[in-house]
Amino acid sequence: MLESKRKIAEVLEFTVEEPFKNKRLDTFLTEAYGEFSRSYIQKLIEDGFVLVDNLQVKKPSKRLKPGQRLTFFVPEPQPVEVLPEDIPFDVVYEDEHILVLIKPCGLVVHPSPGYSSGTLVNALLFRVKHLSGIGGWERPGIVHRLDKNTAGLMVVAKTDKAHLRLAEEFKERRVLKLYRALISGLPKEDEGVIEKPIWRHPKDRKKFWVSQEGKPAKTEYRVLKRFEKHHISLLELRIYTGRTHQIRVHLSSLGYPILGDITYGFKPSSVGENLKKLLGDCHMLVSYRLGFYHPHTGEWMDFQVQDPKPFRDVLAFLENA
Repeated sequence: MLESKRKIAEVLEFTVEEPFKNKRLDTFLTEAYGEFSRSYIQKLIEDGFVLVDNLQVKKPSKRLKPGQRLTFFVPEPQPVEVLPEDIPFDVVYEDEHILVLIKPCGLVVHPSPGYSSGTLVNALLFRVKHLSGIGGWERPGIVHRLDKNTAGLMVVAKTDKAHLRLAEEFKERRVLKLYRALISGLPKEDEGVIEKPIWRHPKDRKKFWVSQEGKPAKTEYRVLKRFEKHHISLLELRIYTGRTHQIRVHLSSLGYPILGDITYGFKPSSVGENLKKLLGDCHMLVSYRLGFYHPHTGEWMDFQVQDPKPFRDVLAFLENA
């Protein structure tokens, strides 16, 4: 049925559920498949890569109905040229071996189909003269990552030697990773440990879930404050493993989705319009503290940042409301 001669990497299927009633087709697929930008999704729809109830649909603005089945033929990626771009980000620390920065919400870490520009890598190529090449042309200097809609501290490697040593630290769990999150709900316990294995969701490639077939994952949490009027809580979290979406999956499994994280259970209708506007498209999850041994000197490095926007504005709203 496909008119394109491009090879298909995988075929994904989705069922439209009630909360997505009247959602645009391009918006739905962008949220369901976060590796592609909305503009790229729109192009794929127009090129015939999407079926709705087994019928080819080439209109990105088509409104969806509950119960409809979507079939998305994901084409193999085409080579893209990654160019330097003057995209601002805050640098916390820099020397000849590493760079520690604050990734803002909304910035994709590295290029992928539909995100050949406007990524952190594009920004790094503009800002930094030399970066580690171990990650290849798509991921120079990238040792670890944060989700697009998560903000906070990241460390980038400038040399291959630094990259290898930092990667080893992450692998051996010697890195201190602390987060702050605003969640829907009021946990009864002031602190706790979540040890639940995580695996890719069987029906939604871009989601993960708790499964006994998954890899071990450990998250500690501590309640810093409860905003009972809004049924929202502020947590501090420490992760000992680095599974994809770990904090998001673990909190959702307890019934406490992160504010703004629709993928893992947050309902926009659960908050007022003013708060909804402050959230925008961001998840209220911030990597606020990062500690590791310097890959060259062996010195313990420990960085901590204040809450970036919009987390800071949402927290101020809750405290003053």
